[in-house]
Amino acid sequence: MDQTTEAGATTVATRLMECALSRTGEHFDASVLQRAKMCLLDFLSCAFEALRQPWSEQAAALAGSLHTDGARTGGAQTGPAHTGGAHIIGWAGRYASGDAAFANAVAGHGLVREDMHAGSVTHLGVVVWPTVLALAETHRVSGRTLLVAAIVGYETGAQIGRAVITESLARLFRPTGLIGPFAAVAAGARIAGLDVPTAVHAFGLAGNCCAGLNQWPHTGASDMYFHPGFAVRNALTCLSLARQGATGSSSILEGEAGFFAAYARTPLQKAPTLFQGDRPEIMSVFNKAVPACNFAQSPCQAALIVAKQLAGRAVASIRVETTAAAVAYPGCNASGPFDRALQAKMSIAFGVAATLARGEVAEANYAALHDAEITRLISVTTLVADEAYTAAFPARQGARVTVVLDDGTRLSSALDDVVPADDALIRARFRAAACAVLGQSAASRIEDFVSDLEHAPDAGELACLCALPDPSGDNTLGRTPS
Repeated sequence: MDQTTEAGATTVATRLMECALSRTGEHFDASVLQRAKMCLLDFLSCAFEALRQPWSEQAAALAGSLHTDGARTGGAQTGPAHTGGAHIIGWAGRYASGDAAFANAVAGHGLVREDMHAGSVTHLGVVVWPTVLALAETHRVSGRTLLVAAIVGYETGAQIGRAVITESLARLFRPTGLIGPFAAVAAGARIAGLDVPTAVHAFGLAGNCCAGLNQWPHTGASDMYFHPGFAVRNALTCLSLARQGATGSSSILEGEAGFFAAYARTPLQKAPTLFQGDRPEIMSVFNKAVPACNFAQSPCQAALIVAKQLAGRAVASIRVETTAAAVAYPGCNASGPFDRALQAKMSIAFGVAATLARGEVAEANYAALHDAEITRLISVTTLVADEAYTAAFPARQGARVTVVLDDGTRLSSALDDVVPADDALIRARFRAAACAVLGQSAASRIEDFVSDLEHAPDAGELACLCALPDPSGDNTLGRTPS
């Protein structure tokens, strides 16, 4: 396939892959590598903590285990099966690479606490990290190469997302599902050692795998958790097909029936480019402090400040001011009743009410779906879009929570931006989650490996460290190590 359009100009996909494959570790300073390592550690933290969630177990149950000769037994029989296979975080055994990556992506998304790139409204880590971890087990690469590949994946997804995602598009389509295959292919092409023409073929094929509908916030169904799994499995398939000689449309982004025409319903106005700003897009990614929707983060954090001032006094009314994007995103303006925790995690009103009622923002809040006080507080909550917060989005995500008490007292707290989880919180959450599955010694080895990842000669060792030791061959989830 020619890498140019009919008019002879180089296609957008070709320019993106040329840049993506030319990046080396020398292009990124220590702060960028550190940001990537913290995103990786937080992804692993979420995956360990979500292991026993139904969607995590369902995804892992599809995986076909591999014998030592690479033969496959049980599980789903679709997707690529690279020789030697890969590991599933917190499970024992080796599995077909596509199956392992699918399961890891779903588990990493399983708490709704994954990292966030607000400019593209996309969760990039849950597609980038499962892809590079799986491929690093079958293509020996250094830790620095893995980090660079991940940074490239974040950059590609972020730039395409910034160019295409609008408020109206995000009401219908899940940004992570639309953008994920492109980000995963860009990252995976680096690990797999593809040349530019082959990477462009894979990228073009990936454009046919962009999918994910936003009906789930209205029902609380678990569709959402599987979106990154679909993206990752499809991306690995696209990479494998391209290596086998399959061709993809080089003009997949700007073509008359390409990605932008199909989803944005308008021609591509300005082609996305990589690494054009002062800093890579991964530096704009934040790690959630609250296990809920991105748009509920700032309101819940502001509500927590108010909650500490209540001192047991009764709340008469609540006003939440935030961005128009937050108010418009599916599920964020829901007021119940709630049948599933996911509905509550999406609802700004539920998050704020639960925070005020319980005095904390914790996973346990979202199990209290029928708590009488939370229900009452939701009924007196008003959610409005604020012009100043809207104008500042997506660079900042501000929110204000104002509470009027029964005696007329007004309590208010405002944040100009979301407060992300810092490195200390990311490490603490990882230690707790990994230790619960693998034990303290193994958890420490993983943390040390990630901390020094840019100097590791074999990045594939990381996935092995994250798996459950199992000499007996029993692939039972989460068995307590001796």
